[in-house]
Amino acid sequence: MLKKPLAILCTVLGLSGCAAVSPEVYRDQTPRLDLATYFNGPLTAWGYFADRSGEVKRRFTVRMTGEWQGNEGTLTEDFAWSDGTKSQRIWRITRIDAHRYVGRADDVKGTADGVAYGNALQWKYTLLLPVDGKTYEVQFDDWMYLMEDGVMLNKSEMRKFGFKLGEVVIAFRKGS
Repeated sequence: MLKKPLAILCTVLGLSGCAAVSPEVYRDQTPRLDLATYFNGPLTAWGYFADRSGEVKRRFTVRMTGEWQGNEGTLTEDFAWSDGTKSQRIWRITRIDAHRYVGRADDVKGTADGVAYGNALQWKYTLLLPVDGKTYEVQFDDWMYLMEDGVMLNKSEMRKFGFKLGEVVIAFRKGS
């Protein structure tokens, strides 16, 4: 008799653990994030990539410049990696409405879809990641949180076929 209720309870608890946080839960959080304001002008960021075990594999610094005209923005990111390599990504971002954004970059398959409420932004996209002469499609669930004093914290989870490959953590600071 106890097996069936226990199985149902485990199923319900298991499914509730899979529920994702919605950006709307941050609706009343401040400071309020406005992408066109925050990503306008120079920014600097520091971050790392850690594998699924949590071991930091690569660190980087990013110098960025954002430019906005109306609902259209361009964010140029110049990466300097801890192994001495350099790379660049140029985002073209469009504000769709008060909460939704679409982003494009050469190494993003299709579009990045963004939703912003309060101090938070969630981006979801597929990155074309080159590794040892091959290119892999990796899904990113990217969360940014605006803090006080021009600081933004960013945590991204990388997945392939639903399995976590690792995470990227970044701290942004407004200004050069």
